[in-house]
Amino acid sequence: MSGSENSGRAGGFWQRLLGRGHAAAEVAPGAPDTAPPPAPACPAASTPPTSADLRDFELGAELGRGAMAVVYKATQRSTGLQVAIKRLSLSREFSADDLADVRDRFMREARAARTLQHPDILQVVDAGEDGRDAWLALEYVLGRDLSLFTRPGHLLPVREVVQIGVRLARALDYAHSQGVIHRDIKPANVMLDRVNGGLKLMDFGIARVGDGNRTRTGLVLGTPSFMSPEQLAGLTVDGRSDLFSLGVLLYQLLTGTLPHQSESMARLMQLIATVPAPDVRVHRPELPESLALVLALAQEKRPELRYPCGEQMARDLEAVLIMDLQNEPAIAEPVQPQDAAFAQTLRLTSEEAGQNRRSSAEPPEPPQAP
Repeated sequence: MSGSENSGRAGGFWQRLLGRGHAAAEVAPGAPDTAPPPAPACPAASTPPTSADLRDFELGAELGRGAMAVVYKATQRSTGLQVAIKRLSLSREFSADDLADVRDRFMREARAARTLQHPDILQVVDAGEDGRDAWLALEYVLGRDLSLFTRPGHLLPVREVVQIGVRLARALDYAHSQGVIHRDIKPANVMLDRVNGGLKLMDFGIARVGDGNRTRTGLVLGTPSFMSPEQLAGLTVDGRSDLFSLGVLLYQLLTGTLPHQSESMARLMQLIATVPAPDVRVHRPELPESLALVLALAQEKRPELRYPCGEQMARDLEAVLIMDLQNEPAIAEPVQPQDAAFAQTLRLTSEEAGQNRRSSAEPPEPPQAP
């Protein structure tokens, strides 16, 4: 199936369900209905060289720590630029047989990530090896990652979530056009600065380091809850896998829950691969149908049924904002459970409402004088 056929089916699917093809088209007049042809891979000549010397950076306070990496605030001595240094403990996570291949893969992905120049993608300043491990120098930005806003009681306004979705879809569209796939889209990899309106998609290429290699604990790098079915199956992925993960991310930001959850990893993978995600309105009935349809299309199990590119997903999210989310939707009032005795009184008929009803065997009461 060609890319243009996929694009036409995806766009037509959206327009048929909404019945608003003309309105959606007004969001981006003159925009083609078909996906653009895939861009060639970035030429090697355009890849900036790396200094590959961690001594050029003066490490400061620790900013964060994860399973495989520690992040420090740092200053580049040669330029005075303030950056964040992410040190990855590859030697601890991978076997000696895989380590050389993993380091080579990391450096290739880091060089590819350095070519990305987009306002909503965190800039990779430099990268290199440190003994048996590796490091990244990243643009230093303020804000909090989106995982904070996936908890009940801390959810962002619906309009803001959809606007974030538009920006992330376009950032991914740009990265995919440069031949770079993220492979680990999740709330923890998106930084949000609500004060200044900043948004940064982080950690391009890190999940690629683990492709085809397993850690000593037997886990493939990445976050299973956000992975596409083809990624979980170990198949070759393209940009549509990132868009599946973006659909899951938006679902969690809107509801505070994931589409699929299980204490068993095997069961979770089976659910993601075979069971359609529940309609987002199961958790939030006040959300518009158009938004539910966008999320459903992004999370289709088969890649050819999803959005073929981030730009089309961004346009549909913009159409939701224009047509159905001009104002923040009112939160549906929760239904209060009724006391059993009170509920029983509500079922009484008017004839049963009187007290001390007379038996049919008793004579009727004589009429009273007015």
